[in-house]
Amino acid sequence: MDVIPFRGYRYNSAVVGDSARCIAPPYDVIDTAEQGKLYEQNPYNIVRITKGKTEDADVAGGDVYSRAAQYLQDFIASSALQQDKDESIYVYAQDFVVAGQPHRRTGFVALGKLCGYGEGIKPHEQTLAGPKADRLNLMRATKTQIGQIFMLYDDPTCAIDKILARACQGNALLVYQDDDGVTHCLFAITDKNDIATVQTEMAKHSVFIADGHHRYETALNYYDETKNPAAAHQMMTFVNTHNEGLLVLPTHRLVSNVENFSAAKLVGQLQENFDVARLEFTDMVEKQEKRKAMLAAMAHEFESHEHAFGAYFDDGAFYVATLRDVDSMKTVAPNYSEAWRKLDVSILHKLILEQQLGIGEEALTAESHVEYIKDFGEATAHAIDRVDSGQCQALFFVNPTRIEEVEAVAAAGEKMPQKSTFFYPKIFSGLVLNVLQTVNKDGMAVCS
Repeated sequence: MDVIPFRGYRYNSAVVGDSARCIAPPYDVIDTAEQGKLYEQNPYNIVRITKGKTEDADVAGGDVYSRAAQYLQDFIASSALQQDKDESIYVYAQDFVVAGQPHRRTGFVALGKLCGYGEGIKPHEQTLAGPKADRLNLMRATKTQIGQIFMLYDDPTCAIDKILARACQGNALLVYQDDDGVTHCLFAITDKNDIATVQTEMAKHSVFIADGHHRYETALNYYDETKNPAAAHQMMTFVNTHNEGLLVLPTHRLVSNVENFSAAKLVGQLQENFDVARLEFTDMVEKQEKRKAMLAAMAHEFESHEHAFGAYFDDGAFYVATLRDVDSMKTVAPNYSEAWRKLDVSILHKLILEQQLGIGEEALTAESHVEYIKDFGEATAHAIDRVDSGQCQALFFVNPTRIEEVEAVAAAGEKMPQKSTFFYPKIFSGLVLNVLQTVNKDGMAVCS
């Protein structure tokens, strides 16, 4: 992977106050409530650009995209956003706690050269047309790379990680703790020797996309459309797969709108391919105990490299379903690689959702029957409540996807089912921006 440093635009605390209060989660996880909160948090918050509010009077040329462009221009004109004097590779460190254990994930932000899939960059998830059209419209309006694309590379020597760790001993450019307790820190590497080392090491590695498939394909489309040489490189955050803070959490499936749904019938059907254990409870105390027992059983099977799922139907029990023979996937997914067929999410989608509940690829894409529940905070508890209330019919629990499984599917040239991975924590937007530059007739670099 060809990476280069850049002179990023960052928030200027002399104008905006606490610059850390100007960053935001990625656009695709911001709901209306969060959007409003970010608007109130700081008048310069990046959400006004990445996911601005729509208005009833919006028309082409006077809409959320044109307002984003105007905000960006105003922020730069007022020096709320200032360009760094030195070309840098930025270090992005995130400190967080999962299951009581502290972690630090460290990566670096640089400009990575765009190339087609299979030419040094590999995807692992499917994309949808709607988000790509939205991001392309924003890119056309702002001509700026705002959100990060999360890239992974495999280096067991951790040569770059040592440089990043040293950089983290210096003064932070930004420190912010979000509502989930994650601390986001930004540092800069300006030493030319360190930058050269990062470039030399990265030239040895191909990368694959952990998160940001829509943004990457948008960047490709924008470059193809404009041929702007500055757009040939895209701002990316690179993390080593051997970084101790790289975690993948599971994303569970909440099911609704299935006609003639019967939990008893489904449990019977599952026994064709799965060994099914029923964990009954009679009160709320036992309910919590059986939920923990289900998760513990799933974790045990995960450590044994078996394929197991949890399930809840509001019938007085939790269930653990363990696949007897992974070869049963050959008949339902004959055109996929062995690596794809061995994914837990593939098995769940094909053998349970599609075969038993009639929820096929089209319905999964439309999200008409399945809602994706990230395993964090109280999300799963709220999902169980929705099954109890009758709003939903079933909740299927999955184990996390292993990094090596993501690599294997990407290496096979295939894409995983949607929401197969939940890399926690999310990479925020607004820490640093790359305003694209073009060269004018006098050979001078100017903002596009």
